[in-house]
Amino acid sequence: MGAQLSTLGSIVVYPVWVLYNLIMRLFRSPAPAITLENPDVKYPLRLIDKENISHDTRKFRFALPSREHVLGLPVGQHIYLSARIDGNLVIRPYTPVSSDDDKGFVDLVVKIYFKDVHPKYPAGGKMSQYLESLQLGDTVDFRGPSGLLVYQGKGKFAIRPDKKSEPVIKTTKSLGMIAGGTGITPMLQLIRAIMKDPGDPTVCHLLFANQTENDILLRAELEEVRNEHSDRFKLWFTLDKAPEGWDYSQGFVNEDMIRAHLPPPAEDPLILMCGPPPMIQFACIPNLDRVGYPADRFFRSLSCSPMLPRAGEVGPPAPASLPAKP
Repeated sequence: MGAQLSTLGSIVVYPVWVLYNLIMRLFRSPAPAITLENPDVKYPLRLIDKENISHDTRKFRFALPSREHVLGLPVGQHIYLSARIDGNLVIRPYTPVSSDDDKGFVDLVVKIYFKDVHPKYPAGGKMSQYLESLQLGDTVDFRGPSGLLVYQGKGKFAIRPDKKSEPVIKTTKSLGMIAGGTGITPMLQLIRAIMKDPGDPTVCHLLFANQTENDILLRAELEEVRNEHSDRFKLWFTLDKAPEGWDYSQGFVNEDMIRAHLPPPAEDPLILMCGPPPMIQFACIPNLDRVGYPADRFFRSLSCSPMLPRAGEVGPPAPASLPAKP
């Protein structure tokens, strides 16, 4: 009798288990398809929209292989765009302003460095002008992910000293950020990732430097995040040339600004930087040293969008996050 009941139980349980598995398969969200499956492969993506944000700033939207695809870019990483321009292969790093929450497309905000605008750089920016010339339907090659930093959530960063090293885990509850110009895009990527997680206790302090008020990239987006998360995101600007009645700082990043607007060394913060190399080398690092931040707690390898070329260069130099090529 016991054996019969056991057999009967097995007969009843088995179809219930099959039915449970079937229901779970039907209602479980499948993992999204990844566009950047191989960091060594170039993926041609098609331009589907171009929006004028200002006189020299554009938002480019590129279609992913399907509406269900995501780019597949970890927070803290960047991509490379490449194109053959005037017979030369030009490669530049960019950080999207969209994320893997967005399916079917990737957005890039790019400042266009037009020729004959800056006297020292009459040729302007090779890649930015190339992107400006694209027509809807044209393609650009994307490659990635790349970078030495990955944000793992809850104040936890995996940082590699170099490409061949294993990542070192660093944690913090206070994140200081210094951005210059187009260096804001990787910062915004990270800020949004932190703010969208209500369980992430990390507080972000951003000091954002620009030449003029009109040069402040993504200002509306930053102020929106600040207004929605005023307890977790602190925002401060400084301008080289400030208009009358300007409510923030004026001048290059200095010791006083860092003391006033970044978390103090006593909180053991992590400090991230992205901007023009002279700003990093001559304004940020010396003043961080003066304030007393340990060198192993600040990091200048967030990827930056390209900048204007130095005299004699074909295109923009490598950003502060990347070693310059000989």
